[in-house]
Amino acid sequence: MPSEGQVYVVTGGCGFLGSHLVRMLVERSRNVAEIRVFDLHLDETLRTLSNDQVKVTLIQGDISSLEDVRAVLTGGHVVIHSASLVDVWGRVPASKITKVNVTGTENVLRVCEEEGIQYLVYTSSMEVVGPNIHGDPFFRANEDTEYNIYHKEPYPLSKSTAEKMVLEANGKKIKGGRILYTCSLRPTGIYGEGHELMRQFYQQGLRTGRRLFRAIPPSTEHGRVYVGNVAWMHLLAAQHLQERPSLLGGQVYYCYDHSPYKSYEDFNMEFLSACGFRMIGSRPLVPYFLLYLLALLNSLLQWLLYPFCTYAPILNPYTLAVASTTFTVQTDKAERHFGYTPLFSWEESKRNTVGWVKSFEEKEKSR
Repeated sequence: MPSEGQVYVVTGGCGFLGSHLVRMLVERSRNVAEIRVFDLHLDETLRTLSNDQVKVTLIQGDISSLEDVRAVLTGGHVVIHSASLVDVWGRVPASKITKVNVTGTENVLRVCEEEGIQYLVYTSSMEVVGPNIHGDPFFRANEDTEYNIYHKEPYPLSKSTAEKMVLEANGKKIKGGRILYTCSLRPTGIYGEGHELMRQFYQQGLRTGRRLFRAIPPSTEHGRVYVGNVAWMHLLAAQHLQERPSLLGGQVYYCYDHSPYKSYEDFNMEFLSACGFRMIGSRPLVPYFLLYLLALLNSLLQWLLYPFCTYAPILNPYTLAVASTTFTVQTDKAERHFGYTPLFSWEESKRNTVGWVKSFEEKEKSR
């Protein structure tokens, strides 16, 4: 059972998921005395979450620095390792992605071993599995479904490598004769308040008169999951990893809720339509082969312009393959193993996200 007065460390705690997770821990965690929020860029508003029961401590540092990681983890009891550099557009060098996602995870595991920290929950990604570059569908699949995995891009490669290290570390003997227990959570596409990509889609839609032009067939389905439910699953996993380490240790879990299966475009319209946006076309307006040629052209321009500037449009061969390939999960593994059920219904998740998107309207009007 979890001991009283625990110290939780949340790496990447000021990011999109991390900030929701910190708030969730403050509101709903048990036996937690301190939450250390570790990030390269601090969100000072999180400091105000401290209350009489839980202290929130913000610590600035670099996950790729062993010294910084050791400083924040020493004295901790549970680590939720959510720090990650997400880039599928070529905005940052592959070496930097590897340094953050792989070296950073190596640092966390090393300090857990040296300091005797027994419990580690890792935030992975659906992209450690797919969609693959061949467009093979992953339809209503679960954690045990066989799938042809092909990793080529730096981000999925780094997440796959990091998750493998985390899972292989489960059961390892660490300082004080203890055992390290680890598990990994794989969110599908996360949405909700603070999602930067949704903000970009909103801004892009303004430039086209609040019209979005269909590019992907509506029959292409993706699993999406609300950020609040992803945070809730992390909290439950961290608690039950301590209570049932032999069951959860070494396991992977997809994050899921009751959000509908839709294409990325149609799912985003669930929120953007509330701001007067409309989708043009019931079918793709541009043939797939032309989209693919445009994606290839973007990649060529990115390569040619690299010495002079960063050219990183949303569309490239990888993002086109992801958007065009069905990837949905249907599983109850997290419910069976640690009692997870979504904390937020689809209606609540949609209402919260729509409210956030509508806040853009107020900012536009105040300019």
